[in-house]
Amino acid sequence: LEGSMPVFCAFRVVKFRRTGESLRSEEDGISGEHEVQIEGVRTELEPVELGDGAAVPKEFANPTDDTFMVEDAVEAIGFGKFQWKLSVITGLAWANAMEMMILSILAPQLHCEWRLPSWQVALLTSVVFVGMMSSSTLWGNISDQYGRKTGLKISVLWTLYYGILSGFAPIYSWILVLRGLVGFGIGGVPQSVTLYAEFLPMKARAKCILLIEVFWALGTVFEVLLAVVVMPTLGWRWLLILSALPLLLFAGLCFWLPESARYDVLSGNQEKALATLKRIATENGAPMPLGKLVVSRQEDRGKMRDLFTPHFRWTTLLLWFIWFSNAFSYYGLVLLTTELFQAGDVCSISSRRQEVKAKCSLTCEYLTEEDYTDLLWTTLSEFPGVLVTLWIIDRIGRKKTMALSFLVFSFCSLLLFLCVGRNVLTVLLFIARAFISGGFQAAYVYTPEVYPTATRALGLGTCSGMARVGALITPFIAQVMLESSVYLTLLVYSGCCLLAALASCFLPIETKGRGLQESSHKEWGQEMVGRGSHSPGESQE
Repeated sequence: LEGSMPVFCAFRVVKFRRTGESLRSEEDGISGEHEVQIEGVRTELEPVELGDGAAVPKEFANPTDDTFMVEDAVEAIGFGKFQWKLSVITGLAWANAMEMMILSILAPQLHCEWRLPSWQVALLTSVVFVGMMSSSTLWGNISDQYGRKTGLKISVLWTLYYGILSGFAPIYSWILVLRGLVGFGIGGVPQSVTLYAEFLPMKARAKCILLIEVFWALGTVFEVLLAVVVMPTLGWRWLLILSALPLLLFAGLCFWLPESARYDVLSGNQEKALATLKRIATENGAPMPLGKLVVSRQEDRGKMRDLFTPHFRWTTLLLWFIWFSNAFSYYGLVLLTTELFQAGDVCSISSRRQEVKAKCSLTCEYLTEEDYTDLLWTTLSEFPGVLVTLWIIDRIGRKKTMALSFLVFSFCSLLLFLCVGRNVLTVLLFIARAFISGGFQAAYVYTPEVYPTATRALGLGTCSGMARVGALITPFIAQVMLESSVYLTLLVYSGCCLLAALASCFLPIETKGRGLQESSHKEWGQEMVGRGSHSPGESQE
């Protein structure tokens, strides 16, 4: 039988399946089994099976299916040169952390240079998150309706343009508007994770998504180093302009990016999807599955109601709170770090604030070289955060990883109540930031995995939007409430993370060891466990 795997046995009667007969066809009641009898010999059939754990040779791909889905092709092709290139390019978009890290550096600088009251400094930070909050769902909808690549390219170019333009702002109102527009563009950058995840095989997905988070960490570290060099000489305007460099590199390389094959199939462009998969197979030096590329069912894409079906209602609501808490705590810690370092320790921050108020409500302090050094050390905590999350996420699962991250952050926040010196303060902030960034990264792994292709970008977009609500509120806690009570401020962050840890435990779906769901009309995981996974009593002919 041409194109099929030869089976050798002691009898001359062979039971076989036509090349490409799909297991899905059998479920529909179509039998793909045929008997060939040679005259004069016995007709009993003796099935021949591969031994446990025996691998099917690569050259046969999926020899018993005449149809395959994108998930099958991605798994068959595996991880290779294409995914490495994709990692770098999407990572450049993810390095927009520079545009976020700059907020903790820009705020004290403009507070001093333009004599801004504390509420205007907080508003400068919050307006970025207003832009992100208002656009995240929109970018998710665009990515589900018009393609992941389209949404990502437009959002990055938007961020690049207004990021450079904000360096030329003459007055406070101008920079307020321009940074808000930068935030509007940043709201679409998380769609790089959607595009990236849809090209990754199941076993590599968690590790790879976590590894592109390294670009976020690199962005924050590079921003601090850039500030050390640029701020004393060229000033904050050049810092804003130079911070757009990673996005400029992405803009130059994004022509290479393909559209997601999962999106193309779902939108009816099977030929384009097949061409993309063949391109990946060629670059990786791997064979394509045999047969015809199909999709289980054409669906409406990017519909908000699909996030609240019985299967996903609780998942969506709990994820919204988890993302809110992640951003609220992460960015709160970033802003608190500069405030605490300027004060020296937690116990002296209240007395320092009272002295400042007695002198003048606009009294300010520029960041010193020591402040930048300590800021760099806490920023470097992003790297061990990635490594710890990378080590535990496939061992204990996504839900427990997020819960553990929130609990450690909450504990470190409570330890800040003690009158610790600057060195211990730096260590506690280092550990807290490592784990809250790890929790954020675990959420970025879990969210694209739990939603089906038709609503994956929208699901990630709405979660990102809720995160921006938390980030929008946090400057008024970390910068304004701090003036009234440092202990109340720390208690708010600690309590929020305790609740988020509980929410992580109550998530109804664990995605560890599962593939990406294609259809929202099937029970979660029904088509995800793979063709090789059968129950003990199930036939594996």
